[in-house]
Amino acid sequence: MCGIAGIISHLLQQDALRSATEAITNCIALRGPDDHGFWFDFEHGIGFGHRRLAILDLSPEGHQPMHSPTKRFSMVFNGEIYNFQDLKRDLQAKGFSFRGGSDTEVMLAAFEAWGVEESVKRFNGMFVFALWDAQDKKLFLGRDRLGVKPLYYGWTPSGFVFSSQANSFEASPNFAHSIDRDAVCLFMRRNYIPAPYSIYQGVYKLPQASILALNLEQLRKKPAEFSPDYLEEGARLQPQLFWSARDAAERGQQNLKQDSPSTLAELEALLFDCVKLRMIADVPLGAFLSGGIDSSLVVALMQAQSNVPVKTYSIGFREGQYNEADHAKAVAAHLKTDHTELYVTPQDALNVIPRLPSIFDEPFSDSSQIPTYLLSKLTRQHVTVSLSGDGGDELFSGYIRYLWARKIRRTLTATPSLLRRGAAAGIRTLSREQWDAVFGAFAPLLPRKLRVALPGDKMHKLARVLTYSRSQDVYSQMISHWDDPEQIVIGGHEPLVGSFDPRMSSTLPDYISRMMYLDAMTYLPDDVMVKVDRASMASSLEAREPLLDYRLFEFAWQLPLSMKMRGRESKWALRQILYKHVPRELIERPKMGFGVPIDSWLRGPLREWAEDMLSEASIQRIGVLRPEPILQKWQEHLKGKHNWQYHLWDALMLQSWLQEHRR
Repeated sequence: MCGIAGIISHLLQQDALRSATEAITNCIALRGPDDHGFWFDFEHGIGFGHRRLAILDLSPEGHQPMHSPTKRFSMVFNGEIYNFQDLKRDLQAKGFSFRGGSDTEVMLAAFEAWGVEESVKRFNGMFVFALWDAQDKKLFLGRDRLGVKPLYYGWTPSGFVFSSQANSFEASPNFAHSIDRDAVCLFMRRNYIPAPYSIYQGVYKLPQASILALNLEQLRKKPAEFSPDYLEEGARLQPQLFWSARDAAERGQQNLKQDSPSTLAELEALLFDCVKLRMIADVPLGAFLSGGIDSSLVVALMQAQSNVPVKTYSIGFREGQYNEADHAKAVAAHLKTDHTELYVTPQDALNVIPRLPSIFDEPFSDSSQIPTYLLSKLTRQHVTVSLSGDGGDELFSGYIRYLWARKIRRTLTATPSLLRRGAAAGIRTLSREQWDAVFGAFAPLLPRKLRVALPGDKMHKLARVLTYSRSQDVYSQMISHWDDPEQIVIGGHEPLVGSFDPRMSSTLPDYISRMMYLDAMTYLPDDVMVKVDRASMASSLEAREPLLDYRLFEFAWQLPLSMKMRGRESKWALRQILYKHVPRELIERPKMGFGVPIDSWLRGPLREWAEDMLSEASIQRIGVLRPEPILQKWQEHLKGKHNWQYHLWDALMLQSWLQEHRR
């Protein structure tokens, strides 16, 4: 696990090119504390930089930048190719020899043997790379199938720049720092900025499963026919997909497997292999454990393949509705892991908040960023690699909104508009806090699986979606924070992305499958993976996600929906496999997510900081948001009229990021 950066410029002299390359690479130093390296081709104005977190082949033979056997290809690479040993044997059979034991060396040999696109199709892993082809004078940028690792790129006044993080651009000579207010609109709706957009004008995220190839002329000046969006029709130059999630999903649905014990056994064998591949490391290894289905399953399969207790780590909260540490501890005790836990206090959050704008190099406001960072920091004290359960919700129908959406869609179809609007009005007669109190009063009388976290917030979302007539509007509302961000962001116009973009439509047969597909294409890479990548890398920890093996993605789409969602039970197939290792009673409980009590913290220990950041003077000084709607929500939140924690956290994270990064 590492960080990569580089600049290609015909404008900078040798010393300036060297300085610029070193400066943009130093911005990602935490991604790789073990080693760093640079490579220059001054004739063509190329500078590559690399920061290394050594995981495989800890010797100097793993040093980057690295060159192919014939010196045709030079590369910087971030990630892991889990099947590199199989590829290495295939290449040795073709006559290739290897100096060391790194996957980087295998990648370069593969490019020599099979070419860039064919090689990438053979890679099973998480990766981004920048590859210079000295023969054809081309730069290739590539990103893994499911967008686990990040890569930014763009044309600046000094030249073409790429990096694992957007903050590198701030160090490039003459960078304008112009904020993309359209991207801010996307952020205020979603709490993250989806690809291909970034916070900066002219800086883009490389989409998942794509390769961008640019020749010297194109590198020196942004071509007029270029588009960063692979979906844009008619663009002569744009990233090209080497694998399509939509094709994989649609192909799987057209070739469904039987809902049978044999299919479940096939899934179990694949899961074992996905976990096994990610346990290969030359450094200490552990796992995040929340006590939920996904992380418990990953840990169970790790322990089943380990001769020693697996090291597991979890975070807890004193606020009971957010605390999963007790569940994690019980699972760890049953599996006999070597378990460590840390309880998070408001002061811990206060200590982290000033660091969030630098940890997350773009505005990012998924509040679970705080415990994810603290968990990564805790874990890094003991191990260098940690496995996680991310990806299970999107592949196996784990989010509560899928269950709600199915019921809501049936209601929308069967209930006249007038009755639906009346029901919505009735729900709104109680505030979010009052709904929380109602559900809290009846919770002891309800089965555990019928209890939900943050019921008041969910009831008010339900009230909004009951007024819609189109099913896609239901999903869009469910993922929205600020409903009309153009009214909040000064000069911003919201682009069409994800469920709002008709080009993202698919021929998947049912509504739940379409929601899972959209989440896998947007929320998963641009929220979940950003959170895990930045939090872990800020701690110099490598996080690996067995459930994001592309083979599992393709297999999951061949499963009938009944093996994912059965009645009110989500992730049915994963549960059946997990129950072989962990008793059902340790797992059966309402889904909580990895949230934090931001609502009460904002009224308590975080209030002074929030009031300063959201003051009218502060908002006007920064000049991106309109203060009136934000101040209104802030006052309503303080008075307990509404729980606006998510909306306010969006504004707070944007304000704090802009305050630190704008010049």
